[in-house]
Amino acid sequence: MDLVHLRNIGICAHIDAGKTTTTERVLFYTGMVHRPGNIDDGNTVTDYLKEEKERGITIVSAAVSTYWDDPVSGVKHGINLIDTPGHVDFTAEVERSLRVLDGAVIVFDGKEGVEAQSETVWRQADKYKVPRIAYINKMDKIGASFRKSVDSMVKRLGTNPVPVQLPWGEEVDHKGIIDLIEMKAHSFEGESGKEVIKHPIPANLLEEAKAARIHMMEKCADIDETIANLLLEDKLDEVTPAMIRAALRAGTIAFKLVPVVCGSSYRYKGVQDMVNAVVWYLPCPLDLPPTEAKDVNHPDDRAKDYKLPCDPKGPLAVMAFKTVSEQHGDLTYLRVYSGTLRAGDSLYNARIKRRERITRLFRMFANDRNTLEEAEAGDIVASVGLANAYTGDTLCNEDTPLVLGEITFPETVISMSIEPKSNADREKLAMALQKMAKNDPTFKVRLDPETQQTVISGMGELHLDIIRSRILNEFRVDAAVGQPRVAYREMVSLRAGQPVETEGMHKKQTGGSGSYGHCKIRWELLPEDTRDKVEFEDDTVGGSIPRQFIKNIEEGVRNTAASGGIAGYPVLGFKASVYDGSYHDVDSKDFAYIDAARLAFRALLEEVGTEILEPMMKVEVRTPDDFMGPVIGDLNSRRARIERTERDGNLVIIAAVAPLSEMFGYVQAVRGLSQGRANYSMEPFRYEVCPGHIKDKILAERGVVKGRPAGRR
Repeated sequence: MDLVHLRNIGICAHIDAGKTTTTERVLFYTGMVHRPGNIDDGNTVTDYLKEEKERGITIVSAAVSTYWDDPVSGVKHGINLIDTPGHVDFTAEVERSLRVLDGAVIVFDGKEGVEAQSETVWRQADKYKVPRIAYINKMDKIGASFRKSVDSMVKRLGTNPVPVQLPWGEEVDHKGIIDLIEMKAHSFEGESGKEVIKHPIPANLLEEAKAARIHMMEKCADIDETIANLLLEDKLDEVTPAMIRAALRAGTIAFKLVPVVCGSSYRYKGVQDMVNAVVWYLPCPLDLPPTEAKDVNHPDDRAKDYKLPCDPKGPLAVMAFKTVSEQHGDLTYLRVYSGTLRAGDSLYNARIKRRERITRLFRMFANDRNTLEEAEAGDIVASVGLANAYTGDTLCNEDTPLVLGEITFPETVISMSIEPKSNADREKLAMALQKMAKNDPTFKVRLDPETQQTVISGMGELHLDIIRSRILNEFRVDAAVGQPRVAYREMVSLRAGQPVETEGMHKKQTGGSGSYGHCKIRWELLPEDTRDKVEFEDDTVGGSIPRQFIKNIEEGVRNTAASGGIAGYPVLGFKASVYDGSYHDVDSKDFAYIDAARLAFRALLEEVGTEILEPMMKVEVRTPDDFMGPVIGDLNSRRARIERTERDGNLVIIAAVAPLSEMFGYVQAVRGLSQGRANYSMEPFRYEVCPGHIKDKILAERGVVKGRPAGRR
């Protein structure tokens, strides 16, 4: 298929906004399924895991491919669609999907408007520069308001929404949509709303529609000079639908506006027009800037930058953006950015510098697959045979080794121990955890050196609960888990603008071959917004330390910081600058400088100590006005910081920042306080220094004696 007629899109939203239902309707109207599935019945195409069916939520992103005929041009368009999770615990699925997609449909609940996870998804789309359209769903819901939802996009997202439709009635009166481009009302009749019937706009909505159309054309005039001139000359009738669609498309791709459509997916209203908007306004692979890549044949400081256009004849550049462990090998999802990929090809993995062979290629349809012979630039496919590929790896030709931009994921915030219930299952559990960690970049596994327990870490209680459930159901391993534990961090107790200097020396010369390493390091506190990082800099002059040993000093600093501070937690938020040291012509060794850096870091801890950093969560509670007082009181008792409150009809929205350690089991608490009528959402915010009494409690639990590091008593 011509790349001009290909769309790679994601369906993204806050939980329960209707992503999966919308995806089901798209597959039904495009003829890929004969009957649309229902979440309550557990028979949707994209929610195929046992846990997804039981819980009624999307846990893993699912890719499907379909086709749609443009009703204006009659041209068939291919659509690669990824249905993503809405729960914050599975935000990695959204992150890696948006990294490889060309466009997105952001779904909003017509009653709630922009919700907490809507903001997170929007920021992720901004991060990867993904053009998007907005689909305001559930216009039949009691309390739905199109105007309020659009206003919330301006207020909470700071974007430029341009309605290209209005709802034909709201709540129980919702009949369909009003198309502002052709000035027609659309109803959806026949079997499951398949037949789109066009009507004159009802008289009671005509003036509102005319005003909205003028507003839409004014927004288009900021993009298209011809439309601007026609408006200035008061020739509104000469502005054609084709001109408007072209301006909206250009504005969307340039991130100057966001077209807004509406409907009710569950009631089979408006979905066909939403798919039309995908074809008309979202980009094809050729519309986007060339992909940036680096040639790894050169050292990092002289790496050659590549600009790769989406060209099937260009150098091969493929990103592995997701892996799924299966019984007979890994299934790897791939986005082809340049070149042509064929079944049987031998590819070069630039990360591990090894060759791997694609045994088979597939076009995915959720959990089903169709065999392909080849995939060209711009396509999204899956393969088997890539045993060593991880999320974010670049696959290319060995004679043109390239690395594409990486995918970044948030740090884990919660951990718990996990042990098999029988010794016979120990090896099976280890294998299951290894596979789950490969599939999910936000799931970590480690062995606690003190307790010798296996500790798993993730993005939230639900995340780890799903992991445990999948280990039981998919790998047949019954495991016992401990209580959730917060993933604390430590920060060196430095003062901003007041660096501290320490030195470390490793010297062993007792006859025969010796070892020697010596470094002096300046330690500084990083700014508050970068407290989740460790920075390293080489400030040596005059060759006091040979350059080949600088990387060993950095390795020593980073490894020692990761192994834990006073309380045994990883230390973050500092910059280390090696500024002096010495060497021995014969005895200087790599490991000696690693150890010297370790000694310098330990000297720093003994001199200034550390603060405990705790993960803070952004919490948004929506509660009826009657229960606002008890809810706020309970949040205050959990050391929450109330950021703002705002009214939405008879609801109050409470935005707060609270420590994760105080929010375990909050779902039961907020339901009890509100007679089951309040709901909340929570997402990671940042690490902050915890209060002194909390620090003392943590240190006591870690068994720290007189400031000596945990596990080193």
